[in-house]
Amino acid sequence: MTTKYILRYTLITSLAISAVSCKKSLDLQPISDATVNNSYNTATQAEAALAGAYNTFTSSDYYIWDNIYTSDVRSDNHYAGGDNPDFYQYDNLNITATNSKVYGDWSNLYNGILKANTVIQRIPLITDPSLSAERKAQIIGEAKFLRAYHYFQLVKNWGGVPLVTVPVTTTEPAEINTPRASVADVYNQIVTDLTDAVAALPDTYGGDASVNKARATKGAANALLAKVFAQKPDRDYNKVLTYADAVINSPAGYALVAYSDLFDSNHFNNSESILEAQFNGTTIANWSPSLLLPPSITNTTWRKFITPSKDLAKAFDDAGDVVRKNQTMLFESAPWVDEYWSATVNGNVPFPYKQRNLTNGNSTSRQYMLRLADVILLKAEALNALGRTSDAADELYIIRRRAGLGKPTAATQTDMALAIEKERRLEFAQEGQRWDDLVRFGNAETVMNALNEINLITGQKVNYNMTKEKELLPIPQTERNRNPALTQNPGY
Repeated sequence: MTTKYILRYTLITSLAISAVSCKKSLDLQPISDATVNNSYNTATQAEAALAGAYNTFTSSDYYIWDNIYTSDVRSDNHYAGGDNPDFYQYDNLNITATNSKVYGDWSNLYNGILKANTVIQRIPLITDPSLSAERKAQIIGEAKFLRAYHYFQLVKNWGGVPLVTVPVTTTEPAEINTPRASVADVYNQIVTDLTDAVAALPDTYGGDASVNKARATKGAANALLAKVFAQKPDRDYNKVLTYADAVINSPAGYALVAYSDLFDSNHFNNSESILEAQFNGTTIANWSPSLLLPPSITNTTWRKFITPSKDLAKAFDDAGDVVRKNQTMLFESAPWVDEYWSATVNGNVPFPYKQRNLTNGNSTSRQYMLRLADVILLKAEALNALGRTSDAADELYIIRRRAGLGKPTAATQTDMALAIEKERRLEFAQEGQRWDDLVRFGNAETVMNALNEINLITGQKVNYNMTKEKELLPIPQTERNRNPALTQNPGY
């Protein structure tokens, strides 16, 4: 998608009706001939523009399921399936710059950024008296949170990327051929946006959880700041601890729920959820479960696109973790040959099970964008990194106890770090977290090269040839062809 067409899409889509807004519903008419100058004049249009910016979470492939490929399939958690060779590149760690998913996800994220930029730039100019100064500030804070969230995905996956903070209003090469900013500069922008968001956003928007979990809040911004300061190369665990505690002690009252309640499709927008995409199963439906769930649920017999790995199943079994294993994978006879689980048709194969609601091919199931367990484990990680290993064990036990597991036995700082990493794997499998964790803990090369995965069809062990360079994805070649200022990541 060229910059010109991204801009056109941004201006039109961001003013269309969306499932996410400051109210449960808005009576808005799509504006098909929107322009920058005539589309942002009223409070109603401001809210519609913001709704369009949130829509990226429910409309883009990256947030619907591609982030599982970039994190879980690329790691030791899942295998690729289906019939798209580009997906298998993620599984085998031989991703190329011409991979269609690499380019698609890059475009998805920049489209979201462009919509957020438009809101940030245009809302201050609205003079409609029904749009209060306080609400203006909140809208801008929400948009800055969204921009930060998208840039966090970009910098984790590609490293330094073009830093665009204003809407693109020209197709002139001199204006749109933006070079890559440094990783440090991208993270600085993320932190600035999130700091502004914390100052502008409320703890809640009232008593309706379907609103509070759908929109950026102070808790969401603090949670993302904790993740950012843990993930950035010059990490600051004191700040991780500060922002994690701000979430844990938030007036919003975040609290863990039973692990099964997180994924049973009956407890959406629960107390553990900080932010989640909102699918209603009809006008805004999640289609990814139809690509992942077994034949008994989908009523289809074609091969599904993601399969939990033997190594992940073994990790659950080694930990005695029945609770989370049963919520993460469902074993069933598969009417196809699976390279790792069954060399014959109708063998017993696990299917991803965290998104399990499905009606007529549509689903209300969703990934959690942010949830409290993540913050608690980040707090444990920070405490351990700061030399408070005993305190870290207490936080870790909060999560283990919910899964029916005992107190952690790790006594040293090194052993505790490994225990936290393993706990995160069991807690967040199929939630797009594993690759980030492996990179952050410095274990991506060791873990991937130590895997003992045997292809049952060929009888050969898979050699992942994991290197430091493969921690990042390649810059899409299509984008580099369009923008000569973009340099490629090493190793591609």
